[in-house]
Amino acid sequence: MSKSKSAWLSDTALLTYIALATVIVHWVTGHQYGFQRDELATLEDSRHLDWGFVAYPPITPLFGRLSLILFGTSLAGFRFFAAVAEAIAVVLTGTMAREMGGGRAAQLIAAAAAIPFCLAGGAMMQYVSFDYLFWVLAAYFAVKLLKTEDPRWWLGIGAAIGFGLESKYTMGFFAIGIATATLLTDARHYFRSKWLWYGVGLSILIFLPNLIWQARNHFISLDFLQHIHARDVRIGRAKNFLPEQLKLTLGGIFLALAGLYFTLFSRNGKRFRMLGWMYLIPFALFVAAKGRAYYLAAAYPMLYAAGSLWLEQMLTRAGSLARTAIRGLVWMVLIADAVIIGSITLPIAAADSSWARRAMKINEDYREEIGWPELVGTIAKVRDALPAEERAHFGILAGNYGEAGAVNLYGPAYGLPPVISGVNSFWQKGYGDPPAQTLIVVGRDLDELQDQFLSCILAAHTWNRFGVLNEETREHPNIFVCRTLLQPWPEYWKTARHFG
Repeated sequence: MSKSKSAWLSDTALLTYIALATVIVHWVTGHQYGFQRDELATLEDSRHLDWGFVAYPPITPLFGRLSLILFGTSLAGFRFFAAVAEAIAVVLTGTMAREMGGGRAAQLIAAAAAIPFCLAGGAMMQYVSFDYLFWVLAAYFAVKLLKTEDPRWWLGIGAAIGFGLESKYTMGFFAIGIATATLLTDARHYFRSKWLWYGVGLSILIFLPNLIWQARNHFISLDFLQHIHARDVRIGRAKNFLPEQLKLTLGGIFLALAGLYFTLFSRNGKRFRMLGWMYLIPFALFVAAKGRAYYLAAAYPMLYAAGSLWLEQMLTRAGSLARTAIRGLVWMVLIADAVIIGSITLPIAAADSSWARRAMKINEDYREEIGWPELVGTIAKVRDALPAEERAHFGILAGNYGEAGAVNLYGPAYGLPPVISGVNSFWQKGYGDPPAQTLIVVGRDLDELQDQFLSCILAAHTWNRFGVLNEETREHPNIFVCRTLLQPWPEYWKTARHFG
């Protein structure tokens, strides 16, 4: 076989084909419904790039801007880089297995175990996708460090941590895990290496722009994170951390447990002992801090890689019949995992189909992709019904970032003005000059509005063409016209900031 042909059939090539397949699946299915409410906020922030935002660091909006440049406001295009980030993580998972000593079968099994979260994490443009990639990249560089004993790999680890912190602050938990794992294992001698400290310095340097932004904005993201964490704990989103790890891994949990055993207890896995602790430390920290289950998702690929190597070594000692049966069972489970996750995270079926409605009961993100054009169209009709003198100087006040992002995305086609909202980074854009006296208000309760305006009347209701019950139709069904704010706008705006 020629070198050119063998390159097309190499281990790396096969891993790349698997990754490309997930990108194609995301591209084909990604246009089906609409922008999810979180994506609408990210899209708006992508148009106003900065070194930080209230809800997240700058990496995700940066890739959002690249998507807008390349694809416009195409829905599948906006999600492209999230899908690519997840696909790269799949390749890295298989490559980690190779770096540990695994053959082709181990590499493919490890990559296959990573596909379910790839399908879920790449289905929307979200910071989870990029956070996941940088966790996996840090783990990959750690594997290279442990395999080669070349301390210069600390630069890679530091860079991955720095970019991870620019994606989502939970990378800090993994950084603590890496540091503690180094201290608890034979790798502790690296604390005497200049390259470890160069890596630390590099991570700080990469993270520094966002840190400066936070200082200039009074560390507003800490207030945001405290609010969101308190809300999640209050409504029970953190109470099922342990059982929900099974939802993250499905059948891959057995491979992950094998990887944990291999790295922590196996003689053959002693070199990679650090990886086991790199999982256990963040796990313990998230449990203690009452974190959400998906925060730990990116810690599993390194265990999948180690587990696939353990499985490969175990199978070499098994008979041919048992070896064939076990491999068949493993592949059957991993393929079933991908099919199950794909069926509930990829928008395959029409939104009004029975399949989609069943999927929406499990994956509520689907619901929040429905109805945004209808909402903005309804706001435009309310505007058209206003007296002529009010139409010339009205504003739109939105209660949440989904509504705010939708108005700014779809509103220009109706001639609507930029939205006014106190949520997250929208608050920083202010309330306009001159400020409106007549406001069309969405996402707010009448009791609250009556304390703030001289008069408020019900003008319309939210709806969507599929009849899907989601946050807008269930919790914010009313659209009001409110007139004459009872206090000066500058005073009102001081208290208008809120988080969501």
